[in-house]
Amino acid sequence: MTTGRRLLYLLRTMRPKQWTKNGFVLVGLVFDGKLLELPLTLTALWTLVCFCLVSSSVYILNDLIDVERDRHHPRKRLRPLASGQLNPGLARSAMFVLAVAGVLGAGMTNIFVGLTLAAYLLLNAAYSGYLKNLVIIDAMMVAVFFVLRVAAGSIAVEVSAFSPWLYICVSLLALFIAFGKRRHEIVLLREAASGHRTSLKQYNLPFLDQIIGVVTTSGLISYTFYSFEAETALADPARMMLTVPLIVFVVFRYLYLIHVEQRGGAPDDLLFADRPLLAAVVLWVLSVVAVIYLR
Repeated sequence: MTTGRRLLYLLRTMRPKQWTKNGFVLVGLVFDGKLLELPLTLTALWTLVCFCLVSSSVYILNDLIDVERDRHHPRKRLRPLASGQLNPGLARSAMFVLAVAGVLGAGMTNIFVGLTLAAYLLLNAAYSGYLKNLVIIDAMMVAVFFVLRVAAGSIAVEVSAFSPWLYICVSLLALFIAFGKRRHEIVLLREAASGHRTSLKQYNLPFLDQIIGVVTTSGLISYTFYSFEAETALADPARMMLTVPLIVFVVFRYLYLIHVEQRGGAPDDLLFADRPLLAAVVLWVLSVVAVIYLR
């Protein structure tokens, strides 16, 4: 096998498509009204790069741990490690280099950002090794990872007017995605679901649908409350409330994809595969930027 092909398989295992999740590192920068300050923007982008390195290290770790289970999954069996295309030794070396580079790179900018990223790495290792097998805890850990992304970005740019409501919104969004993914796995794998992920044998569709309903309602209410408190983001509350209908559409569209089209696996796949969802998210981002920065 050529070196180029090995690197290609390694890149696939690093899952660059899922780096979109690390965009939450920029939440503090945008909602604190500092997007136009070039030094802070560069700092936030560097923090995002460090998160991409560490998250890729975590994805490699997860694939190494789950290699046998992934071989029995209709989609994951095609991953380079599960299919035997990528040498485990090369994967382990890359995992170590990416983790060290990401944490040290973040620490060079701000020691507390580095510590946050180190906590993210350690918690992910615990999640991959054990916590993902615990019912409910598995989804709550996903929310913790999203909050750590936001926290690291906020520390990096030293936010001063960042609304605490946004932490709640991010947590509920992560729970919404995580439980939606669990539902998709049960629908896709059926009786074999528990063999792929231990916690799935403790879930069922009625229970997940009830949780998703609670999280959805809580998330929409929380974002609406945030829009009332939008002066913390240097925006006129009356204008920030105009973004609420877009969030409602995004959530309802995601629910449609989960319940009607029986999708809901990797959120990045859904985002880029479904044009109405992608268009709504892009429009929401542009609307938030316009509300905060075009005063």
